[in-house]
Amino acid sequence: MPKRDNSLTTDQKALAINLDKFKYGSIVEIGAGQEVARRFFHVGAAAGTIAKTMSAYDMAVSDAIYGPVDRYVSRARLMQMLDHEFEQVVDRLANVRAKNTTFFAYAATVTARSFKQKNECHGWIGIRLQLHPGAAPSNIVMHVRMLDNDNALQAEALGILGVNLIYGAYFYHTHPQWIVEGLSDGLGSDRIEVDLIHFSGPYFEEVENRLMNLHLIRSWLTRAVIFNPDGEVVVPGELFHRKSVLVIRGTFKPVTKVNVDMMLAGQRQFAQLAGVEDAHTVSLAEITMNSLVSGDNVDDADFLARVDLLASLGYTVMISDYVRFFRLRAYLRRYTQKRIGIVLSVRDFETLFDEKYYEGLEGGILEAFGKLFPDNTHVYVYPARPRGSEALVTLDSVQVPANLRHLLAHLIENGKLVSIEQADETQLHIDAGEVLAALRGGRGDWEQDVPEQVAQRIVEKRLLGYDSE
Repeated sequence: MPKRDNSLTTDQKALAINLDKFKYGSIVEIGAGQEVARRFFHVGAAAGTIAKTMSAYDMAVSDAIYGPVDRYVSRARLMQMLDHEFEQVVDRLANVRAKNTTFFAYAATVTARSFKQKNECHGWIGIRLQLHPGAAPSNIVMHVRMLDNDNALQAEALGILGVNLIYGAYFYHTHPQWIVEGLSDGLGSDRIEVDLIHFSGPYFEEVENRLMNLHLIRSWLTRAVIFNPDGEVVVPGELFHRKSVLVIRGTFKPVTKVNVDMMLAGQRQFAQLAGVEDAHTVSLAEITMNSLVSGDNVDDADFLARVDLLASLGYTVMISDYVRFFRLRAYLRRYTQKRIGIVLSVRDFETLFDEKYYEGLEGGILEAFGKLFPDNTHVYVYPARPRGSEALVTLDSVQVPANLRHLLAHLIENGKLVSIEQADETQLHIDAGEVLAALRGGRGDWEQDVPEQVAQRIVEKRLLGYDSE
């Protein structure tokens, strides 16, 4: 299998495009200087690539060119920019350039580090390009977060990212995963986060965008991606802004009636907290890709099946690579100062109170719990009934190592760990592992252990290895 050439520098990529006289277009950037265009001019021969560069910083000027918009750093503004610039470059140059020219328009609208305030540094970046002379254009659109603390460094990172995108779009369009992987060339994972990417157009018709966003995590470009119930990727900053968040972590392989009851019971108690309103609460089903937690590996078909099944129940789905709960909480806290709730089964205490789980942390388990519960965060604990036992294990009766009993008592006494009070005990016999094994044998009693629409989809679409044995 061919491999991507990851040895090229940013300047080498820019020069390769400049020396290709059949790749020609416009570069328009708003919010962090003209760093992408500067890269092409810096390496020389830019006249072979750039028809026009522009920065319409003034809002009135920007509106006069692209039309009105509610928010200037938004996907809507980016698409206006791409529409206008691509149409203009084709209309003006198609009849005067060589017939085998492939035109492009690169656009970015970002808000970088401000001298006046420590604002959220993010932006929308995209390219519209022909991948065959005269062809209808294809698009790649991204949402990015700039992680450098300095304005100049953020601008530099955006310049590198833009060159990577233009180069990847032209030279790796037959391998879209390579486009994703190449975005971090020359940057690493600590300067830019890409939390959404979307491919569209005739050359990307076969691209499964959900898998491309999963590949962002595998490529260390982000730690999590989020899908709404329609299967569309959403920007975390927009989804969580001024919202309370309730999250249930699971493998959901498959999602069972126990999972559904855990979420419903957790929602009921979470809603009792001051400041939590249903209309301003996001409920998430989170799947961690980290096999240390999940115990399995998320391959493509498996991933799509789980997202599809959760979406059929109306859930917003988060895929992350977080191992520890406090990392998940920190990710959510980045976007909202409202209350955060985490729903977990008492079965998870075997891991939650295992000190080996926190090796590498200077403060061990105490540091982990200190970071999990600093403010407005509560963990709701769902009961369990072990196989073959009549006894119900709850937060009040769960056993933890003797040296951690006082820690558990402290967390309960201070309302950090909260017992779920209205669990449906008739469902506690359900084991997702047993359901998965049973469905691989075809139809059967397992269908009673999952929501009706989930069973129907598994059978109709032959998901999760249904009837494979």
